Amino acid sequence: METKVLKFGGSSLADAAQFRKVAAIVRADPSRRYVVASAPGKRFPEDIKVTDMLYDCFDLAARKENIEDAFAKIEARYNGIVAELGLDLSLDAEFRKIRMAIEHHAGKDYVASRGEYLNSLILARYLGFAFIDAEAGIFFNENGTFDDKHTYKALAALLAEAEYAVVPGFYGSMPNGTIKTFSRGGSDVTGAIVARAAEASIYENWTDVSGMLMADPRIVENPRVIEEITYRELRELAYMGATVMHEEAIFPVREACIPINIRNTNAPEDPGTMIVPQSDRFSDTVITGVAGRKGFSSITIEKDRMNTEVGFGRKVLNVLEDFGISFEHAPTGIDTMSVVVATAAIAPCKDAIIGRIFRDANADSVTIEDDIALIAIVGRGMVRNKGTAGRVLTSIADRDINIRMIDQGSGENNIIVGVSESDYTAALQAIYHEFVRGA
Repeated sequence: METKVLKFGGSSLADAAQFRKVAAIVRADPSRRYVVASAPGKRFPEDIKVTDMLYDCFDLAARKENIEDAFAKIEARYNGIVAELGLDLSLDAEFRKIRMAIEHHAGKDYVASRGEYLNSLILARYLGFAFIDAEAGIFFNENGTFDDKHTYKALAALLAEAEYAVVPGFYGSMPNGTIKTFSRGGSDVTGAIVARAAEASIYENWTDVSGMLMADPRIVENPRVIEEITYRELRELAYMGATVMHEEAIFPVREACIPINIRNTNAPEDPGTMIVPQSDRFSDTVITGVAGRKGFSSITIEKDRMNTEVGFGRKVLNVLEDFGISFEHAPTGIDTMSVVVATAAIAPCKDAIIGRIFRDANADSVTIEDDIALIAIVGRGMVRNKGTAGRVLTSIADRDINIRMIDQGSGENNIIVGVSESDYTAALQAIYHEFVRGA
């Protein structure tokens, strides 16, 4: 039988009404066998996520303050869901165990993970599925990194014993048995891990939007939904700020060539976005999407006949490595080299970096410019369409915006432009409308 793995985000499991939507989606397709659940999210804008409520309890206990009222609100949230769904299920024993752990200063990861744990118990009972605790099948190494080999073997065995099951997202266990969480958004990662272990035909990631958008809706009004995107394109856009799916969740399924379908729990009839290993399908817009981030600086090094000096670039990058700074891009010329880095990373050590580059690379000039925003224009269709870079540059110039940097990836599926932070919004809007207008 075909196997599909589904992950539902916090907004999809925020209350009993959302649970009913999730159940209808799962039951609509018998191949939807394994479900990864998040903790309850916000029910309305002013609401508080359960994970944040648990963090508040942890902080109160750390200050040796009473957690009774704060924890009672968490209990009420879950008990309300259970009652509205009409389930014969008591979580009292679980509440006592969790509260005692918090009061006795359990680890922060354990406390945070209980949101997913409790929600998954409820969902498993409501669906009539088995419950598989993530701590029994998802493992971390001693240094806190994900233990893929141990996990895939153990988790595959657990899944094989259950035709249908619910697995909590967000956490696993350390070698000593303590709970370890992934970063925020980690339920996406758990979903991908379960999909890989189950050898799923597809990983459905259900959220509150009908797929990935071509641009940030806070900047571009009503941007198009991306119908199909490759893993590589998603990686580029996610790194530059597109946040529909957790960046790290790409890798487990990418390695196994499992497609991802981002869907909307509140509009299950919408096809959403398909994320695939490769695609020969090209969009009428040429580009797949545009995204960006602020907060960058450019270190510019000048030296006569730099291009003839073997190892010059290595000397510059070694300086950054010694300061523990990674670089984003490094466009070069014959006598100049620029290295784009995060402003926050170099702020405490600007003068020291400049001095070291002068010394180690024997540079003629070293300057640092701040307030740079980077915009990534991504699309597999760019390589087969002449004039794409020209359209990008013209659209920005037509808004009277100065381009401070341009860099095209060697694979020709992305172009990075740097502009002043004050011009970021206008530049991104100009690029989007250049390619979507009239497409």
